[in-house]
Amino acid sequence: MKPPVQKPQVIVEHPDFYVLDKPALWLTHPVRARFDVPDVLSFLQQHTGEPEVAPPHRLDRETSGIQMFSRDADAARLFFTLFKEHRVRKTYLAIVHGSPDWDEFTLDAPLDFIGVGPDNAIQIRQGVMPQGREALTDFKVMGRKLGFTLLRAFPRSGRLHQIRAHLGHLGLPMVGDKIYGRDPQAFLDFIGAGQTDELTRRLLLPRQALHAHAVTFAWDRATVNVTVPLASDLQAFWDNLETK
Repeated sequence: MKPPVQKPQVIVEHPDFYVLDKPALWLTHPVRARFDVPDVLSFLQQHTGEPEVAPPHRLDRETSGIQMFSRDADAARLFFTLFKEHRVRKTYLAIVHGSPDWDEFTLDAPLDFIGVGPDNAIQIRQGVMPQGREALTDFKVMGRKLGFTLLRAFPRSGRLHQIRAHLGHLGLPMVGDKIYGRDPQAFLDFIGAGQTDELTRRLLLPRQALHAHAVTFAWDRATVNVTVPLASDLQAFWDNLETK
């Protein structure tokens, strides 16, 4: 697997926390894996010399955009409370296949693990289940092109793969998504052989078209608002799509 070229960028340096722009293909923190994959936590610790920096939330490896890190234990505890009480508003941008018949829509559909069986070979796949955990996502159309839509997504709850699973349920699979996309074999092929050129051609992108676009939260009697433009690879993909 080729290492990513881009490096994380610190866009806000606050006495209590950092806000970074995480490139796609970087992990939030180190994990045991077959491949040598860089992670933002190690990068930040190395470049700041601050051993207590920690991520109060995580992004999937393939997701780009806003990633926050607390700088000490007190900040970490406060972030834990903010996230637990749903007082951090995160919005995302996603490029999907298809075009919905709505401009704004809220999906209220509980999610849970589907479970491995004859129709699902991926253990971590989430699906809409009547007895699942509550999951609500607000969607808004930001642009339409021939066969594709740019959506803004605001997950009111924080379930695993919530936006991706909800988009799959709506029949609007995310471009490049190996688990919830149009190609049911993609994730298994990726696990077996990595990101091959053939797999990229099938998916149109080498990663899922999901970007953490904005975050808003209250901190020390002030409101923090941070926005990061759509990642350059996703912007280029969108710009090159036909309009009609």
